[in-house]
Amino acid sequence: MSDAVVSASHLGKAIQGNAILRDISVNATAGNVVGVIGKNGAGKTTLLELLLGFSPPTSGSSTLFGHPSLTLPASIKQRIGFVPQQDELVSYITGAQQLALTGSLYPHWNRALIDRLSRTWEVPLGQRTETLSAGERQKLSTLLALGHEPQLLVLDEPVSSLDPIARRQFLQQLLEIATDESRTVLFSTHIVSDLERVANQIWIVREGAIVWHGDLDSLKESVVRVSIRAHTTLPDSLGIMNALTCRADATRATVVVSDWHADAAGDLARRLDADIEVENLSLEDIFVELHA
Repeated sequence: MSDAVVSASHLGKAIQGNAILRDISVNATAGNVVGVIGKNGAGKTTLLELLLGFSPPTSGSSTLFGHPSLTLPASIKQRIGFVPQQDELVSYITGAQQLALTGSLYPHWNRALIDRLSRTWEVPLGQRTETLSAGERQKLSTLLALGHEPQLLVLDEPVSSLDPIARRQFLQQLLEIATDESRTVLFSTHIVSDLERVANQIWIVREGAIVWHGDLDSLKESVVRVSIRAHTTLPDSLGIMNALTCRADATRATVVVSDWHADAAGDLARRLDADIEVENLSLEDIFVELHA
């Protein structure tokens, strides 16, 4: 897609022959908040590192603002903000000094925004960063990524060290920031409930592959749990198109299906001589089903 801020085509990564990511093709356009969800170890961080050009892919390619990720010019890097899972703060200076140092590297730095967020998030900027708690360090890292008002904001597990109240405050502010239609946000997390508050697009990563990507509302509308109770023994193959998961025994089966159509229930009931029950799922339900 020519208008994609982030684009990956058949992206893969292997380390010593072990596949970490496989054949990933996704896009993110301006004005969208993309939730990248998956269990710990699914490959989310590796995917973000490849997209940002921190690591070369084994196969495929990726671009940011139309430029290859591995050779981004300085003018493109200035348009990106990144909050890593493990912060890279300078331990012996204060939070205020860290912000001033980072701000000096950018031609534009929104000090008013940073002052407001630091007060809202109660970040003790007068303390040396080495004395801050994990949650405070996470908040400071986020401030460093936001000060230059990036067009692309990439967050790798940014709320993992925050308590529920701080998480809610953070997400509320993120939602305000993300309403800018010129900004794109990639938000990686394993806390699925957080994403339903802020994301409108979802990438689900499972064992190094993207198993679903697209609009959040479409995902919740199209993915259902189909419960089958047959009057006779079920065949080895149920023949259900777009099945994501299937658990079956002799006469009962539970299948999670994408792109489900309401008229499929009647056809399935007749073909399998079964009673069919269809249930819509929340994002968390979908995530659990895909990783069961």
